[in-house]
Amino acid sequence: MIPAGYMAKRIMRAPSDWFKTERVVDIYSVSGDMSDDFADYIEFWKHNGYWFFDSPQAIVDLARDKSIDLDGTKLFFYEVYEFEFDEGQWNEFRPEPSFKTDVLVPVQKSLEGFDVVTFTARTSAEHSPLSCNGLASEIETNAHCLLASAERAKELLEAGAFKDGEPGPHRIFAVYSVPEWS
Repeated sequence: MIPAGYMAKRIMRAPSDWFKTERVVDIYSVSGDMSDDFADYIEFWKHNGYWFFDSPQAIVDLARDKSIDLDGTKLFFYEVYEFEFDEGQWNEFRPEPSFKTDVLVPVQKSLEGFDVVTFTARTSAEHSPLSCNGLASEIETNAHCLLASAERAKELLEAGAFKDGEPGPHRIFAVYSVPEWS
């Protein structure tokens, strides 16, 4: 897994009418479909080549400069598997080279689980089918709508478990919560 960066998110409680399971309590998905990113940050062009932020301070600086309120957000750190799954095969991918990518790995982080995310435009995270398409109703996840391991995510992708979700390519992310902003 490769360090991909940070994101501040507004965590959504699991909609009771969306999932056919009470196991999912809230949504820690990488995509911003259900648990929103702290802002529509792409327009500011301060992200790295993985379309996240190299440090928590980069998020704080952007929020301060653009008067974006970070109250009520939760900070996450992501690592990404170096291959994406598309049309039945694994292919290597790299960060967008026109953006500086120098991710500061957090001293403290707590693994929350693994997400499978679509990247049809091959830029920013688009959809997390476990939450966006409600696949967590059929696929065993934890309370945060995440998988237990990267290996399980690979198995599910290869078995076609995401075929009824959003189209790929699909990338696997380790999702960590980070206790502090700096």
